[in-house]
Amino acid sequence: MCGRFALTASPEEVAEILNVMELEGFPPRYNIAPTQPILVAVASPPAEPGSNRPDRMVVLVRWGLIPSWVKDPKEFTLLINARSETAIEKASFRAAMRHRRILVPASGFYEWHRPPKESGEKLQAYWIRPRNGGIVCFGGLMETYMSKDGSELDTGCILTVGANRTIGEIHDRMPVVIAPEDFTRWLDCRAGEPRDVVDLLRPAPEDFFETIPVSDLVNKVANVGPELQTPVALAPKKQKPAADKSDNGQMNLF
Repeated sequence: MCGRFALTASPEEVAEILNVMELEGFPPRYNIAPTQPILVAVASPPAEPGSNRPDRMVVLVRWGLIPSWVKDPKEFTLLINARSETAIEKASFRAAMRHRRILVPASGFYEWHRPPKESGEKLQAYWIRPRNGGIVCFGGLMETYMSKDGSELDTGCILTVGANRTIGEIHDRMPVVIAPEDFTRWLDCRAGEPRDVVDLLRPAPEDFFETIPVSDLVNKVANVGPELQTPVALAPKKQKPAADKSDNGQMNLF
């Protein structure tokens, strides 16, 4: 699951890792939420012979995929994530997985650890970023939805996979991370089938991310400053009450 992420790198840094032409300026975004516009990279149309144009470009899409066959978006569940294990077969993602794969650049993402209700512990937010810093690119999917009035809306979602052990201590899912050396293969929807890229749909290496506990400020979309990523101390876990024993050493059941 990925319900919030951040992109705080400069346009120049994003353009460099994606190998695209110079990007227009944009501010750091510390709390990107569903339905907001997100920056994504897609494969460029076929270039003319001799062209030195990059083989990918960036576009803005709304975070929350709407399949082309949906009649009324208001009655359709917002698809911010897609399970990579079923994206090839599932009707909502099948066409996008075949024809419209994307990269979603990010500085990291947020996740929440939800303790069992009986524990009495509170929900804990974590800021999860590459251990060595820099930009990470999530694998995603894109669809262009055409409304009844003929207007078009580009939409997208982030693919997820079962979490590695590091992230698994917080949540059982994590975004799919596409390594830079695999960008071209992932985005190339003309040369191959989805089955040719399923090997990229795997958890990130154990030491790739670091997890940082943060406050619940990230829960509110209105909070958009760098303080969202300020580390906080984890609350001590509640200890189970010791069993009451009688003077003779037998457990007191009453």
